[in-house]
Amino acid sequence: MNLHEYQAKELLSDYGVPIPKGAIARTPADAESAATNIGGESWIVKAQIHAGGRGKAGGIKRAGSATDVRSVANALLGSTLVTAQTGAAGKRVNQVYVEAACQIEQEIYLAVLVDRSTARIAFLGSSSGGEDIEEMAAEDPNKIHKLVVDDVDRLDSEALNQFIAGLGFSGNSAIEAVSIAQSLFNAFRDFDASLIEINPLALAKDGSLLAIDAKMIIDDNALFRHGDLEQLRDESEEDQGELEARRYELNFASLGGNVGCVVNGAGLALATLDLLIDNGVAPANFMDIRPVATREQVATGFEMVLSDTNVEAVLVNIYGGGILRCDTIAEGIAIAVQRKGLNVPLIVRAGGTNMELCHKVLTSQGIATQFARDMTHAVELVKAATSKEAA
Repeated sequence: MNLHEYQAKELLSDYGVPIPKGAIARTPADAESAATNIGGESWIVKAQIHAGGRGKAGGIKRAGSATDVRSVANALLGSTLVTAQTGAAGKRVNQVYVEAACQIEQEIYLAVLVDRSTARIAFLGSSSGGEDIEEMAAEDPNKIHKLVVDDVDRLDSEALNQFIAGLGFSGNSAIEAVSIAQSLFNAFRDFDASLIEINPLALAKDGSLLAIDAKMIIDDNALFRHGDLEQLRDESEEDQGELEARRYELNFASLGGNVGCVVNGAGLALATLDLLIDNGVAPANFMDIRPVATREQVATGFEMVLSDTNVEAVLVNIYGGGILRCDTIAEGIAIAVQRKGLNVPLIVRAGGTNMELCHKVLTSQGIATQFARDMTHAVELVKAATSKEAA
């Protein structure tokens, strides 16, 4: 679950991370009032969307008076911001964050995340932070410093001090940076986060440090432990298909391809996607039907796949086990087809409990189905169904 910048800053502030004074605003008048209450001579007005690259896209602007803050907010609110991370459709700006501007001497990148390559928590940092961090890291990976944390209960003080020194900190700034890193680590563990990123962590001209921007991602699988964090979810920022899937306890993610996938089991689903991609096929989605799914939940998931106008064929790859049988999935598919129809080729590879009954259910319902002997055969059928010649 992604958090907005202002939400992440509120949480991190409670852990001692220094942030500029700021306030959220959903109307131009609220933005002007926020600037007046914050005080100072200039402010930064930031569009709040779940995407990076806001600055380059015009979503972050400086204002020199409270009246200017109102004007900037008026231009941003209700607009659609297109960044490198939003795709061409962009994201609608429903709220802005008004923040006191500060004089920055240097921008540093600092993040704590789950390092999948080592299966550990790790810190990443660079003395050259800011908007172009991704490009800089790609051009010169040596500018990115890394500290892998071996003990999830505590940080190695010596290793952390060396990591911070490697980012160019010294003296009091180094002491403060170590404290901020420790705070990020504590918040990361307490919130079951997968990423907390400060970019930039600004070294101000007075020598103090401020988190100018903050990004936080919470592991969805841990939200049952964090009812308070669940309340921070902004559903307007999320894929509506994924929201619908969550309501029906389906694991779903849009991938943008042309072959819809319905699979029971996350591991089997990932293996299916890998096999399709290795054979030049672009999956339209990831879908994992949970072992306890009902026919109605299966039907909803299948309808979601059919609702994607980019889908040219659907591959169902299922293995019946002790709880979810193949015929249950077939019955769910039949319900979906009765409600929505079926206008694309359907390829089914079924194995395990009630495999034969699955075939009978689909056939007896008059659903045009191509049954695959195995996954190699299934991929061949999918490629044939989506080829230009077949069209």
